[in-house]
This record gives sequence, C-alpha cells and structure tokens, in this order.
Amino acid sequence: MIIKLEQDSAVNKGELIIKYSELDKETIHAIAHLELINTKIKCTSDTSEVFVKISSIFYFESVDKTTFVYCEKNVYETELRLYKVVENFALAGFVQISKSCVLNIRTLDSIAPSFNSKTEATLTNGERVYISRSYLKGIKEALEGIKK
Repeated sequence: MIIKLEQDSAVNKGELIIKYSELDKETIHAIAHLELINTKIKCTSDTSEVFVKISSIFYFESVDKTTFVYCEKNVYETELRLYKVVENFALAGFVQISKSCVLNIRTLDSIAPSFNSKTEATLTNGERVYISRSYLKGIKEALEGIKK
C-alpha cells in the first residue's frame, strides 16, 4: 500500500481518498481503522458518564459480568460485553487473548513466554496482561495483519 500526503492550504476540511484495484484484507483493515479513530463508547467513571475513544483503549476485561475499559491511565466500566467488543472492533485491532480479556493489538509492546502455558504481554504503558495458550493463534494472526 502506498500512502501519499498532500498539503493544500485552500482545503478547509481534510479529506481522505482511498484508491484500490481490489478490496483486499489490508485495505479493509485500513478503512476499519480510519472509521474507528473517532468512534467513542459510553463508559461510567464513579457516578459520571464519559465517552472514551476506541483508539485510546488498551484492553477490555470482564470480571463478574462487569466489563472494564482500561486506558493508558484510567479504568472505566461499560455495558458492552466482550463478545460485542470482538464483533464490533476486530477489524480495528481488538483481539481476544483470554476468556475474560480483549486486547487492542496496537498497544502491544512485547510478548514473552510465561508460566502455566501462558504468554505475558507487555503494553506500551508498562502494564502486563496474560495471553492464554488457546488464544495465541488469534493474536499471531492479528500481528501478521498489522505487519503487512
């Protein structure tokens, strides 16, 4: 994929044009990511409602039927269920890494083997989460999609 940037001072509002000969997987991922940049989900923090950009979310975790949203420094609660997160945001880089956790692959810094057939993932904010062995294939496929 070739990316061309062009500055034009006569333009009031930016415009992105994607040209392709065939709508392949790489193009679909790029479009999905661009569409989700400004998408926000409703969350709660203590007693107030906040809207969090999907691109700023590091991971979702479900504990006792409650879904938590982890950002770089803050944690929120949301009504979304993990299966809906995967369903709605998989093309934007969200991948299930355990029964109770969905990770934004773009926040992944490194992965390393750990104990009990798990793999430890270190995120760009220094936080660590564990990838279950049964979900390793999915994360490897997601990483392949990012590299291409």
